[in-house]
Amino acid sequence: MKRQRVLVTGGAGFIGSHLCEKLLDMGNDVVCMDNLFTGQKDNIRHLMENPYFEFIRQDVLEDVYVECDQIYNLACPASPVYYQYDPIKTGKTSVIGALHTLGLAKRCHARILQASTSEVYGDPEIHPQPETYRGCVNPNGIRSCYDEGKRMAETLFFDYHRQHGVDIKVIRIFNTYGPRMRCDDGRVVSNFIVQALKNEDITIYGDGKQTRSFCYVDDLIEGIIAMMSSREGFTGPVNLGNPEEFTMLELADCIIRLTGSKSNIRYLPLPQDDPIQRKPDIRLAQKELGWKPTVKLEAGLKKTMDYFKEIV
Repeated sequence: MKRQRVLVTGGAGFIGSHLCEKLLDMGNDVVCMDNLFTGQKDNIRHLMENPYFEFIRQDVLEDVYVECDQIYNLACPASPVYYQYDPIKTGKTSVIGALHTLGLAKRCHARILQASTSEVYGDPEIHPQPETYRGCVNPNGIRSCYDEGKRMAETLFFDYHRQHGVDIKVIRIFNTYGPRMRCDDGRVVSNFIVQALKNEDITIYGDGKQTRSFCYVDDLIEGIIAMMSSREGFTGPVNLGNPEEFTMLELADCIIRLTGSKSNIRYLPLPQDDPIQRKPDIRLAQKELGWKPTVKLEAGLKKTMDYFKEIV
């Protein structure tokens, strides 16, 4: 097979670093671009000696000049703590980042994949969420910078496809966890594990009966690459996530049991626009990509805990 030159924006992040690693293992020439706002050099340190890996410290808001065959656009803070820190920058990253990477794809005749999100569904009125559901999103809330930014990025991708013939792929990523998550990113799995390892109170927002579906990062990477390799003309969007659904209380109890923690549970008010239910309908991914997650929650949590034990 011809060695592909692949650009991964946001490549030093949690998901991006795993993607870079997998693409290198597949025999590709990988260019990782990241401004290191939420990404970390430690995530890609083990890749630096690989002659087919290149790291560029750059913001996707700047013009992108890289010759490539494929582009994975993962650049954007994904946890509420970070995307609400500078909401204007978050919105610009989604929209202008999409414009810059789409412009590059058009010039290079490269296939480009947009990492969208389950947040485009907002606080859903349909359960589970199929790709045909248009969402229930607050356009002016504290989460809107991310939710609406990703929705606009999808719009730009499909407009570039229709107007300029750009070869696009769009995925919607549901809750994902695994090694290389940040301790301070505010996401529920990392929060609970860090609190449990420290025997601190585990903080649950609301009554703990709201649900999420958790996909281990290795499964997600397989789905992302399957989408990039899918048949010509199939654009998506496609849900990528684990359809097994858990309440926050069930997740907390599982993590306390697996860590042997002495943590208690403390309840705090539910943040604005926090979704009550979140579960992907993955029938399209199964049909078009032959993909479904295989790692069970407890197995994935044990691997994630091993990582956090070394850094907490």
